[in-house]
Amino acid sequence: MAAIKDTNFNFPGQESVYHGKVRDVYFVKDKLIAVASDRISAFDHILPKPIPYKGQVLNQIADFFLNATRDICPNWLEATPDPNVSIGKKCEPIRVEMVIRGYLAGHSAREYKLGKRTLCGVALPEGMKENDKFPTPIITPAAKAMEGHDEDASREEILEKKIVTPEQYAKMEQYTYGLFARGTEMAARQGLILVDTKYEFGLYNGEVYLIDEIHTPDSSRYFYAEGYAERQAAGEPQKQLSKEFVREWLMAHDFAGKDGQTMPFMPDDFVHTITERYIELYERVTGQKFQHADNSDIQGRIQANVEAYLRGQQ
Repeated sequence: MAAIKDTNFNFPGQESVYHGKVRDVYFVKDKLIAVASDRISAFDHILPKPIPYKGQVLNQIADFFLNATRDICPNWLEATPDPNVSIGKKCEPIRVEMVIRGYLAGHSAREYKLGKRTLCGVALPEGMKENDKFPTPIITPAAKAMEGHDEDASREEILEKKIVTPEQYAKMEQYTYGLFARGTEMAARQGLILVDTKYEFGLYNGEVYLIDEIHTPDSSRYFYAEGYAERQAAGEPQKQLSKEFVREWLMAHDFAGKDGQTMPFMPDDFVHTITERYIELYERVTGQKFQHADNSDIQGRIQANVEAYLRGQQ
């Protein structure tokens, strides 16, 4: 199956381009054109093979949730002229990831097992097991690095570095709790538990706007609600619908992004499994049937659809 690993578009009026881990962002005047590639990253490393339809899944889940949360906070999205493309307002990114956790899972569970009882300045209750629910969701921010790993940071550290004003941070907190509550409600209707996720914000005309994707498998972790309590009581791993299985596969092959470790070879059957898991997540979280886009000429399709949209804006 065809997949997009790299893009090198030249759209009318294009001024610059930024190639991220997964998305390539093209800047045209006051707009940004975000192309969701089929690249996949884990432990801040891009894996060697692209995943067919992954970019479409991410783009369309983000579109679904951004449109479903406009009453909570303003966001950057204006149009999705192609299955892999979103176009919207060019905001000034705030270099903080607002990570919110409803359960002791992933990074927080790994830190907890090491004996840590404070994460990003937030006290963690004693006596928790991995995947237990927190009494209330906690925000554990990360300061976004220009290169390398993002770093855990407390609210106080972020304000001390003057990355944002106290008023802006308070607004980001308010939006984060509101978005997570909405995401939790929407997941529950689909028989899922939104375990943790992250939100990114930017400034547009001085106002805080939600940017990037939300509630996708790249930014979020989901458990299946059915059987959750029974698995916890039995001390069994939870059934997940997230990208964590990719990280687990990498760790099982002695790779966790640390110095000196070699990225393992990805067999085609594992690539196919990732595609299937992403499509399953799309259908579970949205309640909609996934429609496979025509990928016979993905790059040509994207170029044509974006150009048609830009012509219509003139």
